[in-house]
Amino acid sequence: MSTEQRHEQSAELLGAYALGALEPEEAASVGQHLLDCPACRQEVAEMQELERVLGEVPPELFVDGPPQGGDLLLRRTLRQVRAERGAGRRRRWAVAGVAAAVAAAALLGGGVLLGRGTEPAPQVAAVAPPPPGTRVASVSDPGTGARLTLTVTPAAGWVRVSAAVTGIPAGERCHLVVTGRSGARTDAGSWLVSPAGAKSGTTLDGSALVAPADVASVSVVNEAGRTFVTAPV
Repeated sequence: MSTEQRHEQSAELLGAYALGALEPEEAASVGQHLLDCPACRQEVAEMQELERVLGEVPPELFVDGPPQGGDLLLRRTLRQVRAERGAGRRRRWAVAGVAAAVAAAALLGGGVLLGRGTEPAPQVAAVAPPPPGTRVASVSDPGTGARLTLTVTPAAGWVRVSAAVTGIPAGERCHLVVTGRSGARTDAGSWLVSPAGAKSGTTLDGSALVAPADVASVSVVNEAGRTFVTAPV
């Protein structure tokens, strides 16, 4: 038997060796291999440390097989456990196999639950409500084909403007213009429409020194003064 074959044979038994679940002849063979293989020694040490924390895991936990989406190494180990089940060795190999599988999953960042375990509920971040006075609008201009969807958020004497703009030709230099109730116009931001923006739209954030209560509308206007779309707010 070649050195590589002996390594593979011993590597398949490391989980059982870590739990002392091998026959004396097998344990002696694996022990001899560990003298010359630092990688396997490290793996056994990690399995033994984990086993001390987990204790003995009942074989009933994996009667349904590996969990959906489980780690590849976990599935391979469980298949090996099933293949090794035989009279007089069932529980010995079951415990060793589960410990090896859990060790493998933990070492690889698996965080896998065995058997009929329930996955933890995903954490959902709380969404803060918009500040009072926030206004939202979405308008399409049938003449130009442009569309403006925006949110106007009040601040202390001024407003924040978040906009999504579609339907503007590439190469246009555009401004986001806030118009007050008096008719005064204030620039809230500008951009050059790229080919990607012409195809998929542009999103931008701007601000305007206009009192929140005085905002009447927001428009997209190019440098030549052409208005592509106006959204009353």
